[in-house]
Order: sequence, then structure tokens, then C-alpha cells
Amino acid sequence: MQLITQKRNTIPVFSAVFALYAVREKCRLVFCFDSEVLRLNSPVLWPATGGSSTHHWRVSDFCILSADFYFTSFSFPTSILWFIIAAVTSAELCVGPGDKMMKTGKLAFTVFLGTAFVLAMQVPEVQAKKGKINRTNDTQAEGTNDTQAIKEKQKKTKDPLSANMKLLNQWGEQPETVQSLYKTAFKVLAVKSNATFAEVAGDPEVRRLCAEKGIVHLGGPLLGTVTPDGARVWLRTVRPAKVEVRVSLDEVEKSYGPVESTLETDLTAIVPVTGLKPGTLNPYRVLVDGKPIAIPKDASIVTPPDDTKPAKIRIAFGTCYHQWGLGNQKQAALIRSRKPAALLLYGDIAVQDRNNHVGLHRADYLLRDFFPAWQNLVATVPVYATWDDHDYFDNDLWGIPAGYTKKDQEGVWEVFRHAWNNPSYGFGDDRRGVFFRTRIGPCDVIMTDERYFRTGKEGSFLGDDQMKWLEAQLLDCKGPFIILSNGTMWSDYVSNGKDSWGKWDPKGRERIFNLIEKNRIGGVLLISGDRHGARGFRIPRPSGFNLYEFEAASLGGRTGPPPTKPEWDTQFYGISGKYAFGEFTIDATVPDPEVTFRLIGEDGTVIHELKLTRRQLTPPGN
Repeated sequence: MQLITQKRNTIPVFSAVFALYAVREKCRLVFCFDSEVLRLNSPVLWPATGGSSTHHWRVSDFCILSADFYFTSFSFPTSILWFIIAAVTSAELCVGPGDKMMKTGKLAFTVFLGTAFVLAMQVPEVQAKKGKINRTNDTQAEGTNDTQAIKEKQKKTKDPLSANMKLLNQWGEQPETVQSLYKTAFKVLAVKSNATFAEVAGDPEVRRLCAEKGIVHLGGPLLGTVTPDGARVWLRTVRPAKVEVRVSLDEVEKSYGPVESTLETDLTAIVPVTGLKPGTLNPYRVLVDGKPIAIPKDASIVTPPDDTKPAKIRIAFGTCYHQWGLGNQKQAALIRSRKPAALLLYGDIAVQDRNNHVGLHRADYLLRDFFPAWQNLVATVPVYATWDDHDYFDNDLWGIPAGYTKKDQEGVWEVFRHAWNNPSYGFGDDRRGVFFRTRIGPCDVIMTDERYFRTGKEGSFLGDDQMKWLEAQLLDCKGPFIILSNGTMWSDYVSNGKDSWGKWDPKGRERIFNLIEKNRIGGVLLISGDRHGARGFRIPRPSGFNLYEFEAASLGGRTGPPPTKPEWDTQFYGISGKYAFGEFTIDATVPDPEVTFRLIGEDGTVIHELKLTRRQLTPPGN
């Protein structure tokens, strides 16, 4: 949220108290008591009497977060009215006093009466929250089942099962068996905050449904960690089992595995496939306990070209599936048809604001794996994934959020690493995180983690150790191009750098850019996400060199901040309201290697295209 308050003639105590209350309660609803000092810079909701687009916003020094709704009121009756509405609807509340209310002498009475009423209504809820946190921690420590606490959470979130079932059927009604299995598994995972797939495997109804329909796996195959001679195949089984992959090589079938899925790995198994030839298509099938399972008919491992030789390759990328985009069959089929060597996903993918309820994290990943569009896509296109705020904890959260523990953070990481098929996850079991580096054909790929290590202090956006790691990787890259991902934006144009480098660590960003320029690291392509829609920017450097940022936060997130503004004079594309993904086509076979960026709509329309050479992307010498 943004805490809105008038600086001059304002009682500092009131401002400070409400700022602290707002931060503590994670307010997203803002009240403002002044009509003359507000300026409306973007479309927002103005339900209060007298709202006008000619007013002026004044942002307080106390906190600048993100707001969902803004309300303004500058008369005593409407002030009380909005307080009552906020209380009755359990609205999260913040108040900023202004000149007129103070001059009339009504501010103190309004604040006193209104907040007394609101706090009286909210005290039981706040106490329940605190009690629930304590009970949840106890549950995690003791492994007990705090059903009542979870029911309260579910009620507050307006029945998450119904919401997920609606998403499951959004792109087409799923078979009754699929719906029944998901409902049953969801209830098992939702009943306690630390629920795992072990509980799903042991549930009598799940076992009955799977036995009747011959279901032996819950997710996958999902390809990942592709190399010129192979890939890894991820699968989640219904119960502990042996997973085997068989690949057709020159009309001879070769077996890999078996690898056991276990309760400790959330019933997942990752089978390494090696010994394939570079640049070849290799059909495969998967067996569980020796029996073939149903997978997409055209499932195949397509190896990238030898990364020691010049080659051509295509890589798709984007963020913000936000669950609802995962089932988009049109978009998924289009990505597959363009035959990318990999799909890079770097935030807000499958989990939606589950905080420390790792049972619901698991339920959301199960929802992902039940979408036919997702199944068909990832059985052929290798996926690499990192998180952003929504699949980490909740909107704009990072590090160990207030009210949560290190154990909560580690639990979320544990679920994430068993839900994906990356080559590695940050520092591993030692210090965790989800960043990594890989090579796909002639392109180095570095995907960063701006959530796990952030502390809120200046310079902590990636954390010192990850920053040192990143610098070492940039200096070590050998390919003509380097894709460098960040879950939020590199530039500060959109939302004034909200929740990104511009707000948290401009010096750290400059440190990276300076390293690139000083060492003439060529071919760096910055990709970003978070702010729904898609935008591209040149980032001019004092030396005259330009970095390029490509944002494609439109895999599911279609509405958000303005896609363009007249003053953004370095912008080269901007859209909203459309499903779209980003794509790089790299040609390293020409003397000056080329990369062609395309932003592609779900209907196949190329919304924007830009070709750059490595020479253009190489900083000049001194």
C-alpha cells in the first residue's frame, strides 16, 4: 500500500501510529482526509463523495508499498461512513490526516471514534491471527492437526477449493474422475499447514479412486535440465514407486532408471537421460513399477545443439501465469509449435499467495499438473523455473516475512525444489535459494532469486553471497549471449521501481551494470516480470552503451499498471490485456551473432520484433 498523508500541519504522532498499524496489519485500503493535496496519476477506484481526478496524491515518508484501492473522504459524515464500512467488511485500514479536517477540529474526534469502532471490530480477528500463527508453529513442531485454524483460514480466503476447482475447469470441463481426485487430494493437503503428499498417498478415498481408474501418477512428465546429450524427466507418483524412462534411439529402445519416488521427495522422481545425440528428437515413454503410463502421444526429448559449436536456437520465456494462464491450451500449443529448446519461467507461476501453508503450496502445484495444456507443453519443452512474491509467500513479501519463521521459509523452499526440474537450487540444502546458471546451446542462462535472501536493508536485494556468485558467473560465461533473469523489473519506469532494484538496491544494480561494462561482457539480455502486461526498455548508460530489458509478465497477468507512458522515451514496446510470451531466436552461425526478440500473442501475432547483434550488445572499450 501507499500510506497517504499531508505533511504540513499534520500531527506526526497520528501519522506515525497509523503508519505502524498499516505496516503491521499489511493494509491495502487507504483513507485520505484531504481533497486539495491529492493528485490522481493513474485510474483508481473513487467511491467516496466528491472524488475527483484533479486532486493531488501526497506520499508519506513513512512507507511506500503497494495499494489496491484508494478512498478519499473530507467530510465528517462520510469519514465515519467509510470507517463503518471498513469495519463491517473487515477491510484493512490506514488513515492519513489532512489540513481541512484539522482546521475544522473534527480530525481528533473522527480518528478517535472511527478507530475505536474499527479496532473493536478487528481485535478478535487480530487475536485469532496471532493465535493461529502460534498454533500453526505448534502444529509444525508437533505434527498435530489444527483443523479449526485451517478452516478459519479457508473461510477468510473465500473457499480456496472452490476457487481452484473453478480454475481447473476454466479452460474446459475436466472429466469427473479428474475433478473428484483433485477435490479429494486438495482437502487432504488443505487440512493442515504442513500437509505433504504422504498424507495424499495414505488417504483411503484417494487410494480408492486411483485403484478404480488405474491412476499411478499425479504429475509429469516434466522435462528439465536439457543438455546436448540428454535431459532429466520429472514425475510425481500416487505412492512410492519405481520410475523408469525408455527412449527410442535409432529404432532401439534404451532404458534409464528406475529411480524411486519417496515420501521424502514428495513422491517425485527425477530420471537422468544421457547418451543422446546433439540436435536430435527422441521419443520417450515412462513406466511406473514396470507398467507404462499415459503421457502426451508426442512426448519427446529434443536435445539442443552442441554448445561448443556455432548454432541456432530458440528460447521462450515469461512470468505471471498466476494459475489461470496455465490452462490456456491455445498459448501452450503455440509455444510448443515454435519448438523452443527451453521455456524460462521466473515467478508467479503456479502457487498463489499461500504464505507458510505448504499444504496449499502443494495443492496449487497439483492443480498445475492437472491442466492438459501444461501436461502437453512440459512433456516436450524443458522448463526452468524460479519464484517471485506470489509463489514465494504473498504479494511483495521477501526474506522471512513478519510473523513467520526460518522454518516456514525453508518449508516453502523444500516444496518448490521438489515441484520443479532445475539443474540446482541456489546454495542447496546449506543456504538454499533458487538461483542457478545453465547453458542451452550457444546461450548462457542465469536466473536469479530476489526473494530468499533479501532483508530490507540497502544492498540486500540478492544478498551478498548471491551477488558475488552472480558476478563470478557473468565473468565466466563463454557463449555469445547471456540471458539474465530477474523476477521483478530491472528499470524504474513502471510503478517507480516498485518492489525491485530501484527501490531496494540501486547501488547493487549499478554494481552489476558496471561489471558488464568494465569487463566488456557482451550479449547480455535482461529479462524481467512482475508488473502485469509486457514492456521493453533500453537502459542507457553514461558511456553511451545501451542495455536492453525484455519484460513478458503476460502469460496470465494481462491487467496491471499502464503499459506505456509518453515520458518513457526509451520504451520500445508495451501492451496489456493480452496473453503473450517472449521469445529469443539466437543465430550464432553468422560472423556477428544475432538475437531476434519477439513478443508473441496467443493467436500467433508477432506483437513486437527487434533484432540485435552481439556487437550492439557489447560495451565499448575504454
